[in-house]
Amino acid sequence: MSSVEANKSMVAVPARKRMGLMGRKLGMTQLLLATGQRVAVTVIQAGPGVVVQRKTAERDGYAAVQLGFEPGKPSRFNKPELGHVARAGGTPFRQLREFQGGGDLEVGATIGVSDLFRAGALVNITGTSKGRGFAGVMKRHGFKGFSASHGTHEFFRHGGSIGNRSYPGRVFKGKRMPGHFGNERITTRNLKIAQVRAEDNVLLVLGAVAGATGGWVEVRPAAGGLT
Repeated sequence: MSSVEANKSMVAVPARKRMGLMGRKLGMTQLLLATGQRVAVTVIQAGPGVVVQRKTAERDGYAAVQLGFEPGKPSRFNKPELGHVARAGGTPFRQLREFQGGGDLEVGATIGVSDLFRAGALVNITGTSKGRGFAGVMKRHGFKGFSASHGTHEFFRHGGSIGNRSYPGRVFKGKRMPGHFGNERITTRNLKIAQVRAEDNVLLVLGAVAGATGGWVEVRPAAGGLT
């Protein structure tokens, strides 16, 4: 079975509640609602995804499908990677991601954005935040710093005292201090889908999503998000 259209009866609501798609964050724009309200939306190119591998409860202990996203040049993949996608048509993908559920989707089936999502539904979107390197406490934690008045010397952006001497004699875990900032996996929950543009496999989601423009994101239905 080569398309999800030939298989729509198998993609029931219980499977859609757990499945998701990978996509790229294309940026943000504005959307004018029917009420005349102007809102900020994130534009996400979600899918299409091709089923590369199926996992079953009998063989693997759980049911899931591995989806491939964004075809790549075969010359940039090694033989094991090309062999892994041979049953799905032989086209290698730049991203492989496993999602629970999937029903009875066969290897090679294609899943588009309109097969899983619709306008008004709630989704959870996971992305990798922008990396900002080693940052101080003012940038990393929002400290206000010290007053730039008389008597303050070379101590404007410092974090201040971090503990006592004899007791406790150490720095408590979790103390807000300078360090690596950003480049973290962040999930933004319960974002509402404003529009689904099936012809372009594009989602318009109300609000902001973690990550830089062009970065990969995962879009999954939120708990109870199907309306």
